[in-house]
Amino acid sequence: MTSTDTPDRQTGPAMDPESLALHLLGATQEAAMACVPWVGRGDKEAADEAAVAALRSALAGVPGQGRVVIGEGEKDDAPMLYQGEELGTGTGAGWDLAVDPLEGTNYCAGGAEGAIAVLSVAPRGSMWGTPGWYMDKLIVGPRATGAIDITVPVEDNLRRVAEALDKRVEEVVTIVLDKPRHVELIERIRAAGASVIEIRDGDVMGSLLALVPGGGADVALGIGGAPEGVLTACAARLLGGEMQGRLAPQSDEERSLLEAEAVDVDAVLTLDDLVAHDACAFVATGVTDSALVRAPRPTLEGWRTSSIIVTPRHRPLFVEALVPSGPPRAYDAG
Repeated sequence: MTSTDTPDRQTGPAMDPESLALHLLGATQEAAMACVPWVGRGDKEAADEAAVAALRSALAGVPGQGRVVIGEGEKDDAPMLYQGEELGTGTGAGWDLAVDPLEGTNYCAGGAEGAIAVLSVAPRGSMWGTPGWYMDKLIVGPRATGAIDITVPVEDNLRRVAEALDKRVEEVVTIVLDKPRHVELIERIRAAGASVIEIRDGDVMGSLLALVPGGGADVALGIGGAPEGVLTACAARLLGGEMQGRLAPQSDEERSLLEAEAVDVDAVLTLDDLVAHDACAFVATGVTDSALVRAPRPTLEGWRTSSIIVTPRHRPLFVEALVPSGPPRAYDAG
């Protein structure tokens, strides 16, 4: 990173992550409900557009002065929730926002497990707005904090994590995105004796499986989205886990972008680099079922949503909530 990577620091009233998280929960619920008509319909763009519109509308009523630091992004040429967009009521504490209105668009379109509406906030000026699109990440839960080093071979990290968890390497479970770039990595992990859960998309949710107790994984690693890395960093910081990352450009266009910003792609990024404050919050609501949260379900009283909230006080809190109004019809959502 360079000296210009740190934005202006918060100088007004302090952000209260506990109260703000409840407002943010309403926003992710709205985004998840907007996706319901598109689950299994094969149209990921329509689902994403519905989620973006619903989330942006809900965030307009959140107290404070919000600024999108990680949004839909230049990569997606987004007209809403773009980097730098101001949200919230405009009065009160300032906060940085990282958001993915629909992580797992393919899961939603195909009716598969793993899609969520997710966001995180931190005090104004404490969240890193990465110019990169891809990041190599290494993430573990609290019991393995201090054991990892992204600069050493994966086999060494597997051994270190196993020792920290008082396990054999053969008992270590890893999460890796099922992408061509990871063929060799997956082969090396399995050759070392550890097991691999391959996921098609959704590295925030994949990382949560390694961070949340009982999530079913010990390590999340490999190259995923850089914006998702900042989202994940909030959860990792709050849950007492550890995360290390390095930008990993996957195209000449991305390399040129990073060079123009004078970004050191070899620098190891820690939690302090990605989210430099403990007073943050992370919220995710299920769009389709997963190991941690469920899809919205109709009841006689309304729709029941399933969410996870992580704040300094709640590490984590699982929330089942009733949303009185139902989702829009698919042909009205666009």
